[in-house]
Amino acid sequence: MSQETASAADSPFRAEPTPRDLAPQYVLPLVVRIERAAPPARTDALETAARAVLVMLADERAAGDGEWAEAVRDWQDARIRKVVRRARGAEWRRAEALPGITVTGGTAEVRVFPPVPLDGWPKELARLQVSGTDLDDPQDPVAADPAAPVLWLNPDLGMSAGKAMAQAGHGAQLAWWDLAEEERRAWRDAGFPLAVRTAPRDRWPALTTSGLPVVRDAGFTEIAPGSCTVVADHPALR
Repeated sequence: MSQETASAADSPFRAEPTPRDLAPQYVLPLVVRIERAAPPARTDALETAARAVLVMLADERAAGDGEWAEAVRDWQDARIRKVVRRARGAEWRRAEALPGITVTGGTAEVRVFPPVPLDGWPKELARLQVSGTDLDDPQDPVAADPAAPVLWLNPDLGMSAGKAMAQAGHGAQLAWWDLAEEERRAWRDAGFPLAVRTAPRDRWPALTTSGLPVVRDAGFTEIAPGSCTVVADHPALR
């Protein structure tokens, strides 16, 4: 069985050194449940990962004096790295026992954890595989609702499922940062509806120059630094 990189440290910021590079580096761990007999659909996994990032950002434990707030602040002060790992069976049960939040989609389960130092992973997560069989969609996703947020993927980049999950998470986070507090509350209260779709090739140039949040990869894995991977098309930002 071929193995592909599922994800690694990614960032939507510039590749050249910045103060963010000099700060202590943290990562946001995401673990996707992939059982041999019932793997999730690719698009559902991407959307569930993006929602998991938003759920973490909106959680009261991640703000103010919450128990995760300091780690979240340290993470956001550096590059907003995300690492996606896979688990099944006992691995998944051990991951669920750690502090975090499990977000469920139609076929996907993703658990997001408070940020950890780049070299300070809990042993239960550190032993999980970063690589794994890529995911597929059993059928083409339906057209995205134009009234809902859409995370548009670059049609010219072939990303593994885990890489795309991390990039979708970046896009969701950039949209969250750009929203006003009232708009954040409305999105949260609605359950963070969103879609992840590959952009039509003829629309991609216009999307990247539209003023919407754009994820630019740092180039740590799979693709060249500076590549535009995702455009976060939230209706409130149009």
